[in-house]
Amino acid sequence: MDDLTGFQRDLLYVIVGADQPSGQDVKDEIETYYSAEINHGRLYPNLDTLVNRELVEKGQLDRRTNYYEITDHGREQIEQRRKWERQYVDV
Repeated sequence: MDDLTGFQRDLLYVIVGADQPSGQDVKDEIETYYSAEINHGRLYPNLDTLVNRELVEKGQLDRRTNYYEITDHGREQIEQRRKWERQYVDV
């Protein structure tokens, strides 16, 4: 997970915190956090990176809508990251 961008980590956190969010759901949530519009050209290639690294699985809700779900590997990576962060910031 150390080779992910901050944006990719944020996407991963949004996905793990939701129940099979669609790409639009992820976009809406990340836009709220960033207080800025995120275009499709930024969002979907980064989601694909998470899928390619087997941190997230992509499924199909219908012909037009995909959903994203954290994998066990993705969950492990988040846990390791959180453990590392707690060494420095114990809130």
